[in-house]
Amino acid sequence: MAAEYTGSDSVSETLHPPAERAEEPARPSLGTVFLPGHHWGRYDLLWRVLAALGSGLAQLLALPPYGQWWLGPLSAALLFFAVAGSRPRRAAWLGALAGATLMVPLVSWQDIFGVDVWLAIAAAETVYFLPMAIGLALVGRLPGWPVWTAALWVAQEAVRARWPLGGFPWGKLAFAQPDTAFSGYAALGSSALVSFAVALTGALLLWTLLRTVAARGRTRLFAGSIGLAATAAIVAGGVLAPAIGRPAVDEQVTVGMVQGNVPNVGEMSVLGERMQVLENHADGVHELADSVREGSVPEPDMVLLPENASDIDPFRDPAARETIDAAADDIGVPMLWGISRFNDDGTRHVQSVVWDPEEGPGDHYDKRYLVPFGEYIPYRDFFTQFVERLEQVSSDAIPGTEPGALDVAGTTLGVGICFDVAFDRPVREAVDAGGQIIVIPTNNANYNFTGQSDQQLAITQLRAVEHGRPAVVTSTSGISAVVAPDGTVEYRSPEAEPDVHVAEVTAMDGPTVATRLGAGPEAVLAGLGLAAVAGAVVATRRRAARATGTAAVPDASNG
Repeated sequence: MAAEYTGSDSVSETLHPPAERAEEPARPSLGTVFLPGHHWGRYDLLWRVLAALGSGLAQLLALPPYGQWWLGPLSAALLFFAVAGSRPRRAAWLGALAGATLMVPLVSWQDIFGVDVWLAIAAAETVYFLPMAIGLALVGRLPGWPVWTAALWVAQEAVRARWPLGGFPWGKLAFAQPDTAFSGYAALGSSALVSFAVALTGALLLWTLLRTVAARGRTRLFAGSIGLAATAAIVAGGVLAPAIGRPAVDEQVTVGMVQGNVPNVGEMSVLGERMQVLENHADGVHELADSVREGSVPEPDMVLLPENASDIDPFRDPAARETIDAAADDIGVPMLWGISRFNDDGTRHVQSVVWDPEEGPGDHYDKRYLVPFGEYIPYRDFFTQFVERLEQVSSDAIPGTEPGALDVAGTTLGVGICFDVAFDRPVREAVDAGGQIIVIPTNNANYNFTGQSDQQLAITQLRAVEHGRPAVVTSTSGISAVVAPDGTVEYRSPEAEPDVHVAEVTAMDGPTVATRLGAGPEAVLAGLGLAAVAGAVVATRRRAARATGTAAVPDASNG
């Protein structure tokens, strides 16, 4: 298939010059244009398929538990390579190929709810790659395409994180960069700016490669130097970004963490016998109190426990309340205890409750982002007709509406429960409301040893950088962790084992730039990508109109 050309300065023409041209190709300009019909040589379709597969695989391996973060930029570069110059239909199915290669294995831990649920979620996530791939093929026809392609990655992730059913942002380019040079951009523009930087780096590296191959002599050296210098500038910017508007140090806080473990790890139901989960975590508090009395660990200012640290609602069960009261009395400091609190209508709230040794339960935070088909069944009457096991989710949780800023022992904690941390908004609003330490109580017992806990920890690391705060993860069965404000993991518990730990963390005051700007950078970058697509469509139509008009002009020599 022959390529179409827009001028002697395009990379398409330089790489594939017309056979009848004998002269040396002209030097390529800095604006590369990939028109429909552009091809990558004799085995064009094979290269495109391999690139699409490679894109999905590279992004998968960049994410935890594999952690090959440097493959993130390569993923973005390969997807553009796959679709550049393609017509919309081909770009769409190549995008689907890349998306499925990523999403099917990435969310395989969802098979706890059934293979059909897992594959349905993977398919739904894959769909977002189709319009993005079409958009990449379109903006590749514009000068400056590396910028527009990076912006389109942000647009895709922004929509995927919001719709449908509240969104599912798992697998963002940013989430493969928990403590790298790229993660520093989170302090300026949240996960959106990190994804943009990763995708832009990949696009610039591809641009550099293409320009270098196409150029001759000094022009080749110039093209390579420009591309590598721009890439180095991006990396340097990420390193320096957290220093801009850095929050101030307030005080040192001694935090106790209890991971009680659960029975039947990795099964759909982890409740075991009645009150077993509650007693496991109460025993952990008593163990911590014994260690304090022995002098083997410092006395904590507070004790943090995970989501669902009680399998019984202590507000409705006197025995459960007595168990928590006894633990609070023994340790003698406020605790943050995760429960499911049932309402009179049978619904429930997933809560973290401040439990004082003298005053008992006080302020609480209700989880805002709930897991569809796990913590509630959307359109329950409809879906349970086809998937009977969904009835195992016997009550629907109700999302909270208020930021998770809780005062515990004089320190304001910015709380986001489990799935909350995958979304930019809950943690940002908790910090904006005064949160000095990010706390993520979680219950990943169904997903032990699947990589899901590692993926969630990486997201938490990014949140620490984003808001310039330490983050503490407390899990029922692993992974519990302490994360420094620069994203490094200072402590990590064993997975699926009981664990008690005491850590010194630094409470911080003041917002980062990202906390102040909120969703603004994401909106600007996504809008930039969509505007580029619109511009590419207009330019294509004008080009087609000019071509049609030229063809319609009669030959004057025949007149």
